[in-house]
Amino acid sequence: MIEKLTIESFKSLESVSIDLGLVNVFIGPNGSGKSNLLEALGVLSAAADGKVNDQTLLQRGVRPGVPVLYKSAFHPQPGQSKRLSPHIRLKAETRHARYEVSLNNPLKDPRPAWSFKHELWQRGEEEPIVGRSPNTRPRPNAEQGLAALKAVELQPDDMALKLLQDLQGYVIYTPSTAVLRGTAPEGQPRNPIGLSGGQLAEAVRHITTKRSPGMHVKLIYEEALGLIDWARAYGSALATEMPLSPSAAASPRVVRFMDRYMRPGRNVLSGYDASEGALYVLFLAVLAAHESSPCLFAVENADHGLNPRLARELMSRVCDWFSLGTPVRQVLLTTHNPLVLDGLPLQRNDVRLFTVSRTSSGRTDVRRIVISDELRQKAKEGWTLSRLWVMGHLGGIANV
Repeated sequence: MIEKLTIESFKSLESVSIDLGLVNVFIGPNGSGKSNLLEALGVLSAAADGKVNDQTLLQRGVRPGVPVLYKSAFHPQPGQSKRLSPHIRLKAETRHARYEVSLNNPLKDPRPAWSFKHELWQRGEEEPIVGRSPNTRPRPNAEQGLAALKAVELQPDDMALKLLQDLQGYVIYTPSTAVLRGTAPEGQPRNPIGLSGGQLAEAVRHITTKRSPGMHVKLIYEEALGLIDWARAYGSALATEMPLSPSAAASPRVVRFMDRYMRPGRNVLSGYDASEGALYVLFLAVLAAHESSPCLFAVENADHGLNPRLARELMSRVCDWFSLGTPVRQVLLTTHNPLVLDGLPLQRNDVRLFTVSRTSSGRTDVRRIVISDELRQKAKEGWTLSRLWVMGHLGGIANV
């Protein structure tokens, strides 16, 4: 699990360092830099996989951008050099290893792929597994990451390899209602689920028909069903077997629900007719339960289509779901729904809440909300985290 993420000179993130937990929730105004933060980790992911270009970024849910927009370009602060950094610098650290890079691409006549100027992959305080700089001789291919090539020489249980593999598998999910319903195609398919929520029916089928599901899979299935109060059961079925217009289905298999209130024979409906909140519950349940889910990922707008009270309860369950099974999942979530905060068990050190805002100079500032004596006293007085956020006591609120 990544314990520290450092970002320098990427978009609005001129210099940011974050101590991450297992479940990390980021709140803040539109345009404050939440998406930039998730995408910076996506750029590091592509670097760990050996290539940083539009294709490898799109595969991770990162919006490709030209160097003039990717590199920070703030006016200097007092005492700060007027020279803009030519590089983007990114670093991820665990207790046992770290991986860091600096990347460059000329502002004028940019190349299709970014160049590696520095790269360091290190296990603890040992000699680097990979170390490169502009002075490295013989000079390696500047557009190829060396760590991705060196990884084949490490043993499967090596903790440095685990860090690199977690980074390589990182993606940003941005679920779309039409794709979750199965009525629109998935633009970025992946196993077990696409970045927009495609293949949801196939993934649900996998976790609901396993011959010997683990206890954590059974628990997630039951708790997800409990959050969909109108459903007796859920699973998947062929679109041709469902009460669904052929013109509505974009995939051969769709999510299937049984309504607990309707009569037998008239109580089956597909994801096309179900609420988007129910589909989103299944989307997060699949990511937590499926063995092929990435060990490290992000979800943009984690309150997607959710009633506030459902969002609160779902986030409470999610914090447990992602710590179950082996390996555990590390997740970064962004949200604008205040009730999400009330579902976070912040007394757990592995669940962390961050506010994201812009300083007076426009730079993104990220701060962790720690349960202090002041916040405990506010709680005794009846203040919830959602109320504290909306009233401006936590920061990360729009100045409008």
